[in-house]
Parts: sequence; C-alpha cells; structure tokens
Amino acid sequence: MDLIKHVESAQLKNDAENFRIGDTVRVHFKIVEGKSERVQIFEGTVIAKNNGGIQRSFTVRKLSFGVGVEKVFPLHSPRLERVELVQAGRIRRAKLYYLRDRVGKATKVRQLVTKKSAKSAK
Repeated sequence: MDLIKHVESAQLKNDAENFRIGDTVRVHFKIVEGKSERVQIFEGTVIAKNNGGIQRSFTVRKLSFGVGVEKVFPLHSPRLERVELVQAGRIRRAKLYYLRDRVGKATKVRQLVTKKSAKSAK
C-alpha cells in the first residue's frame, strides 16, 4: 500500500456521509476563538459535493437576512463534529448552483416523500 494512502486511511471518518445533494442539513463545526473552543451550527441546503478521498468536501448554502451565504466543509476534518439531516430533498441534478440566482420561496427544494413519512401523513 502507498504510504500516503496508509496515513490518510487512519484519518477517514467511517459514518460521516449520511446526506445527499438537495438535503437540508445542520452542520456542527468547532470554532477556535483564542484559547476557547465552541461548536457553531450552520443550517442550509447542500448544493454540491466534491469527492476525493480525504479531501472530500461539501458546500452548504443558506439565506441570512436576505443575503446568500455558502460554506465549504471538509467531510473528514477533525473540526467537523457531526452533520444532522433535517429534511431530505428531491432533486434531479448533481450540482444546485442555480439556487444562487433565486430569492425567497424559489430557493426551496421539494421534499423527498419516504414510505415512513407517507404513513404518518395519513
């Protein structure tokens, strides 16, 4: 095995990816301020994923006071605590960059209806 791949494999997270593009997620990310550390929550829609082993990342977009904010999170970073799935989205594209041009309700992604949620709706 290649030495670099061996070192990288020790740093990979096993259950880090429980979401897809179009899902609304809540990302818990550690922020260092001076000597203290705190967890900041960033909630938004996943608009892109970039694959590449340990360098795998995903982009989350939200509207904050009418201004679009995007953050790119490295998936296997030790500062990434967890990614919570808030709502599953139903999309037909690999990248949702078209959401950058939309404002208000037009930025909504259709909700994915699962068998579990369909039974509870009855």
